[in-house]
Amino acid sequence: MAAGAGLLLASAGRVWATGDLAAAGPVAPAPVEVTGGDLTGALAGIGWAALAGIAGLYAARGWARRLVGALLAAGGAYALSAVAGAVGPGALTDAVDGAASAGTARAAGAPDLLAAGPAMAVAGAALILLAGVLALVRSPAWPGMGNRYDRDAAPRANPTGTPADLWKSLDAGDDPTLDAPGGQAPAGSAGGVADGDGTPPVPPTEGSDESKEKR
Repeated sequence: MAAGAGLLLASAGRVWATGDLAAAGPVAPAPVEVTGGDLTGALAGIGWAALAGIAGLYAARGWARRLVGALLAAGGAYALSAVAGAVGPGALTDAVDGAASAGTARAAGAPDLLAAGPAMAVAGAALILLAGVLALVRSPAWPGMGNRYDRDAAPRANPTGTPADLWKSLDAGDDPTLDAPGGQAPAGSAGGVADGDGTPPVPPTEGSDESKEKR
């Protein structure tokens, strides 16, 4: 996808055709160069959309990811059709005529088509089309972005034995209350809650009776 987008963007700035503008009177024809962006704006637009689609494929999941793949495949197909329409003799002549800023200058003869720019555009559009089809078919099996803080993420087994371990597990994104039925850890268990009030135990402060007993 990235390679296809890069080729489309690069081809939009390349010269696709050259021609001459001839005006009435004893004036020498003026050479004119026509770029891919002059012929069609679809190349740059689809190229930038394909780059954004890469992030969309990473962020989306399931059918949403397939939808992104389908849109990218459609964009690649549209880019191919835009290239086919842009390299026609009539389109090239119109582009050369449009290069005249003012006056009655017109294209003198048929413009010369350069193959490098259209070839890059066709290759980029084909890569985007193939990558979109691949995402449409295979993307549900691809890994996605991290989901440890999602509500539907499965809790990880991380038993806590001390209050310090409990706080470390909370910092890691674990919910120790999910290990017990009903969403509450049993009172008195390792890392459980005190008196069933749903709050983690508070470490004894220095100098308290409980701290002296532990020592």
